[in-house]
Amino acid sequence: MSDEVQPGRVRIRLDLSYDGSGFHGWAKQAGGKRTVQGEIEDALRTVTRSKETYELTVAGRTDAGVHARGQVAHVDLPAEVWAEHREKLLKRLAGRLSKDVRVWRLTEAPDGFDARFSAIWRRYAYRVTDDPGGVDPLLRGHVLWHDWPLDVDAMNEAARALLGEHDFAAYCKRREGATTIRTLQELSLARGGDGVITATVRADAFCHNMVRSLIGALLFVGDGHRGPRWPGEVLAAGVRDSAVHVVRPHGLTLEEVGYPADELLAARNKEARNKRSLPSAAGCETC
Repeated sequence: MSDEVQPGRVRIRLDLSYDGSGFHGWAKQAGGKRTVQGEIEDALRTVTRSKETYELTVAGRTDAGVHARGQVAHVDLPAEVWAEHREKLLKRLAGRLSKDVRVWRLTEAPDGFDARFSAIWRRYAYRVTDDPGGVDPLLRGHVLWHDWPLDVDAMNEAARALLGEHDFAAYCKRREGATTIRTLQELSLARGGDGVITATVRADAFCHNMVRSLIGALLFVGDGHRGPRWPGEVLAAGVRDSAVHVVRPHGLTLEEVGYPADELLAARNKEARNKRSLPSAAGCETC
């Protein structure tokens, strides 16, 4: 899809959140499966009384069962539709949408804004508890239970070797034609007063299953099955390791998406569309 806003249309930014438990992920799918994108697009078409479906572009396409607190999307609406409905659109969407998905803000996007390609980072949180009694029943849809004691210090030591720009092929599910080079800006874990361990994971972008695979590797370190150097060794090997488990999705929440200043949006949009390579591989057509 072009990043150009067609004449007569207005680009609208949506800030939203959802409980992913009842959805088959963000993206629309064949077969009538319930998705976040499909639900919002249907509601938008209904409340604007439009025959056309206005397609959403999202900052991060979450998988089935993954939650979002600070998701961002955009939609290009006909100027007359926006003018007619802008004052009451948010409230009408609240009345139409299911209670497990909310749109919090609708704003005209600045020039050059693209919810996906203008983003400079995404921040996720993964929550896990090693309490021998299990998960608080009120948190069971958002916290993973790991039935081995976890050493958070060892997990943080292991995490430091993963920071920076790398080819994360060992921690991603490959997709044809897609790069697995990412810059991991933050990966840290802290145990709260309730015993729940929260992993904060921030990167310029993520490839498929990357966060859940990283957490799976760190859990193996935390419970003593592997040493702190092992996740870094897996990364350097560059191939999937059968010992790296993709942890369950319900512990994962997209917390926030970061964007540059308005005057830098268009440049970031263009930059993010370029296929990346590591400096050592630049110019190597067979690498």
